[in-house]
Amino acid sequence: MKKALLLLFALGSLTHMIARAETSEHFVGGDISLLPSYEQYNTPYYDRDGKTISDVITYVKETCGWNAIRVRLFVDPKERGNGKSGVVQDLAYVKKLGKRVKDAGMKLMVDFHYSDCWADPSYQDIPSRWKGNTSNDVLADSVYAFTKNCLTELKANGAEPDFVQVGNEISYGMLWRNNNDKVYPSQSKSNNSAGWTRLSQLLNSGSKAVREVCPDCKVVIHTERTENSSQTANYYNYISDVDYDIIGLSYYPFWHNSLAKLGSTLTTLQNQFPSKPVQIVETAYFYEYYPSDAKYDFQSTWPATEAGQLAFTKDLVAELLKHDNANGLYWWFPEENGNGGPSWNASTIVIESWLNRGLWNDNNHKALSALYELQELRSNDAAIHEITSEAAEPTIYNLLGRPMDKNRRDLPPGIYIINGRKVLLRQ
Repeated sequence: MKKALLLLFALGSLTHMIARAETSEHFVGGDISLLPSYEQYNTPYYDRDGKTISDVITYVKETCGWNAIRVRLFVDPKERGNGKSGVVQDLAYVKKLGKRVKDAGMKLMVDFHYSDCWADPSYQDIPSRWKGNTSNDVLADSVYAFTKNCLTELKANGAEPDFVQVGNEISYGMLWRNNNDKVYPSQSKSNNSAGWTRLSQLLNSGSKAVREVCPDCKVVIHTERTENSSQTANYYNYISDVDYDIIGLSYYPFWHNSLAKLGSTLTTLQNQFPSKPVQIVETAYFYEYYPSDAKYDFQSTWPATEAGQLAFTKDLVAELLKHDNANGLYWWFPEENGNGGPSWNASTIVIESWLNRGLWNDNNHKALSALYELQELRSNDAAIHEITSEAAEPTIYNLLGRPMDKNRRDLPPGIYIINGRKVLLRQ
């Protein structure tokens, strides 16, 4: 009887751990929006040992512990000027890539730029096809219709997203007609109440489409004033009338300062918005050639080397694990992987220069160490998706790799490998 009670207690603890973990799962991955373009030009991808990776998406899931992928979406993609920097992701492109992500069993985040080119803090241009009538109501309707149409097609194509970004780095608003449309979280909301009202209208239009087409999908509002906790908090306070689920942040230390600044912002957000998880939807760090025009120079902390990039990744993950509200981390442009020389052109690939902060080495196509480190954000997740409370015979090993008797009724508390994942079994 005693052994039976111990088994029930142990199983009860395991079930409790699984239930708790399902509410605290971390999402780890990257924005791989250019991967199909690299594949089109037969760019090789190797693991860190130089072995060929036949499918990058499968590899990052099964070997690197990623469980989420982000993909950007433009209205009618085209570059500013004659540049070739990766703006190719129209709906047809995203449908194909999104289906691959979902077929691999991963979460999909679709990043709506609501522009024909990069939307970022300095550029939020109205798509060409929307410029005929740019009243607030008409633009809001355009956001709604475009979002709804894209999501409907993605869903029908087996690429229903789990997360949708309504706008990309919209710290100062979106769909600018003139400077009056710009908003400034460094100022009082009353300085431009009309601008903030307009922004909320646009965001709610996108959110409404998400709720109607993909009711289980989470809406992300993405900003990048990460180095300034008060401005970031102001922003989300000023859009308190917007229907969304997750705060999305960009964090690049060379633009957004130290991890201490990031930590302060995460703490502020947790205090002021306790119901809103925070995801770092963009991050990256250089493995060589630190730029001379970087706003902040962290080479003394993290050299621009593979080891420095790895150290940054470890430190970033450690910081995020201090904050219960931080549940997501996406590397931006991890698939960067040089193909032919120091400068590309349209005949070889769809980007014109190397950034040297992806997770593959541009020179030899080998995976960098940081690629394998991101999954540590999930190390404390007790969720074991292969196991449910109904699982009759999980495969259990101790930390020495020795199999445990499946019929043991006196399994002591400790750390075990159950169906391939670490589990802490408590009494």
